[in-house]
Amino acid sequence: MLSELLVALLSWWPHLAAVTNLGLALVVSGHVVLHKKYARSAVGWVALVWFAPFVGSLLYLIMGINRIQRKAHKLGLSEPVGPEGPTEALAGDSCGHMVSDLGSLSTLARLVGEVSQQPLTAGNAVEILGNGTTSYPAMLDAIGGAERSVALVTYIFDRDPVGADFVEALIAAHQRGVEVRVLVDGVGAWYSRPPVTWKLKAAGVPSALFLFDWNLARMPFINLRNHRKLLVIDGQVAITGGMNIRHAHALDRSPKTPTEDLMVRVRGPVVAQLLEVFHEDWAFTTGETLRGPAWHLQGGSEGKVFARAMPDGPDEAADRAWRTVLGALAVAQHRVAIVTPYFLPEEELETALETAALRGVEVELFLPEASNLPFLDMASRAELPTLVAEGVIVWRVPAPFDHTKLMLVDDAWVMLGSTNWDSRSFRLNFELNLECYDPELSARFWDQIDARRARGRVQTAAELAARPMWKRLLDGTLRLWKPYL
Repeated sequence: MLSELLVALLSWWPHLAAVTNLGLALVVSGHVVLHKKYARSAVGWVALVWFAPFVGSLLYLIMGINRIQRKAHKLGLSEPVGPEGPTEALAGDSCGHMVSDLGSLSTLARLVGEVSQQPLTAGNAVEILGNGTTSYPAMLDAIGGAERSVALVTYIFDRDPVGADFVEALIAAHQRGVEVRVLVDGVGAWYSRPPVTWKLKAAGVPSALFLFDWNLARMPFINLRNHRKLLVIDGQVAITGGMNIRHAHALDRSPKTPTEDLMVRVRGPVVAQLLEVFHEDWAFTTGETLRGPAWHLQGGSEGKVFARAMPDGPDEAADRAWRTVLGALAVAQHRVAIVTPYFLPEEELETALETAALRGVEVELFLPEASNLPFLDMASRAELPTLVAEGVIVWRVPAPFDHTKLMLVDDAWVMLGSTNWDSRSFRLNFELNLECYDPELSARFWDQIDARRARGRVQTAAELAARPMWKRLLDGTLRLWKPYL
């Protein structure tokens, strides 16, 4: 009798599996249709669910559902970051009035204010620090001179000679009584093993991994990254940009894979906005709300740059960086420069680049001759022929690999930070950019562009067309996967 039941079950299991998969695929597809904002993403997930039985549904349940709800917003900051709270202390005046003498950029300031829900702050000083040769010493000196607090968040923090310098400085600051908090992305931390946070914790330095859990069943955010790079000292000075903490960026130490990037040192009211970003990330990760004078803005007006911190991530409904870039391309009158290590934009951004070029704006795109991800380079190359045909000037910059994320518009607007021009950065990662309005600062950044022109080359339509057919087919095939790359 038992054997007959087992035989019956074995004969029926394919039918049971088929019915189960059908029900699961219908439920998951319904969730995709109701909750995915972008049609291309929805079509891709539905296709995966139906053509990869069980596996597609499982992948969607793990990576396709945005479960992020910032615990920091629920916890709240028990004490304001600024002396009178961030809104009262920083709002001051309307964005349009503050930059009214910058022409069309005043409308961009209004757009970004609406998108980011952050006030534009006046009275900031912004200094370009450059690559690791100059930025790392400045960061280490700042940590060494900290008297009250050190807040550090980064995507990658390697256990290498550069990482060791930072670990030593952070431990020393902690031992002399400075309140130190270190946050490293849960995935980026494993670029070197074991994570550097283990050594920091052993020395008593409060540190944490963002969105990480050894139990994958309790880690529903596995596809999300904290890609921000930010150091805030004593609530007075911030250093931010696109550079991780790793030996490759220290060009003066002759690394095997030299990597160029940019960081800036910031003083003034915008530091409060940057510090608030760290407050929220730390509270979200650890549940600790940072309290006391050590974690407040400690300075006032320091310069004449209008600036705004622009955090972005899957917990934000407004697609802040994406809309800002579209707005910047729409208001550009004369010239645009974009520097990015990875270029896999969505179609709307490609169209905006082409449209700006067609209406007479000089649009320059600076890409590495070769990045550290060859398959992304191939997918990116398939995007270029149409852009070049419509008048976008594509520059290829030789080694060292340029990891900078920078956008300039006309002669007064700068956006520098951690956002790459790809779907992951615009849709999935937690990113941080700094938006600045100032002709003198813009001129210094245009000098950076001139330096890239001096050592780069223009990629022509003829060069792209001359690639062998099999390579162009491979490029195009990889391009189809760009929402997932």
